[in-house]
Amino acid sequence: MTGIKTTGEKKLMLFSGRAHPELAEEVAHKLGVQLVPSKAFDFANGEIYVRFEESARGCDAFVIQSHTAPINKWIMEQLIMIDALKRASAKRITVIVPFYGYARQDKKHRGREPISARLMADLFKTAGADRILTVDLHTDQIQGFFDGPVDHLFALPLLADYVGTKVDREKLTIVSPDAGRVRVADRWCDRLGAPLAIVHKRRDPDVANQVTVHEVVGDVRGRICVLVDDMIDTGGTICAAADALFANGAEDVIVTATHGVLSGPAADRLKNSKVSEFVFTDTLPTPGELELDKITVLSIAPMIASAIREVFEDGSVTSLFDDAH
Repeated sequence: MTGIKTTGEKKLMLFSGRAHPELAEEVAHKLGVQLVPSKAFDFANGEIYVRFEESARGCDAFVIQSHTAPINKWIMEQLIMIDALKRASAKRITVIVPFYGYARQDKKHRGREPISARLMADLFKTAGADRILTVDLHTDQIQGFFDGPVDHLFALPLLADYVGTKVDREKLTIVSPDAGRVRVADRWCDRLGAPLAIVHKRRDPDVANQVTVHEVVGDVRGRICVLVDDMIDTGGTICAAADALFANGAEDVIVTATHGVLSGPAADRLKNSKVSEFVFTDTLPTPGELELDKITVLSIAPMIASAIREVFEDGSVTSLFDDAH
């Protein structure tokens, strides 16, 4: 006989950074595993130190980190974790990024701009990542930036099914806040059997660099409108779109988004908006000042845990979403 046969079995190990520990703990609970204990701290000058306190040799490693504020710190921590696992002889390293930082910078709009979403993929690859698992990328083409498997999860089934149980389906209209979200809004329409409307942004020729006119394409009068987006950052665009719907006779507006980035003035805008409910997933931690009655946060952990199990068992991640398209 040539060679040696191993009697060892595959071993799944889940590692978490410090950005969003609650989500990592819930994913671990759904998988029935414990997070690998690790030591992580910042030096006085801001440099990050990470060491895992168990052997990772030969394991199937999953490294979860959400890119929340301060975003550059948590991206760097995840890269350091990947490097530590590569040097600890992990057999395969899957990077779990519930919210992919810099995803909005996915193409050049003008000369001398970076394509930072591509740079992110290159950084993961260089650090030692074999695979990326992420939720609702800003644009689908980012999957092609990484030279390896990318598992792209969709929050649509989770969000749409929640909204579908809350509203009168007969009065429901799905609304895209701009032309770029029409394809996603279309999927919502298919799932909930509702018509589509679009908020079209037009610039006032007399006012430079400012969107002042929001035209609603489609009938929203007397309808319950659900505005669907991938992320809400400062809340300006989505609140202006909601105002346009109310101005066109909408009975009620619900806003859904996978990623509640919620930076800067978002807290005040959401509080003061006439929108009856904002629905997010917990891909990012919700800022404490935004624990409002009209904010609902749904858990993405069961979906991430199912995807991890499929990857580990060489199953099909796509099968989780066969009814989402």
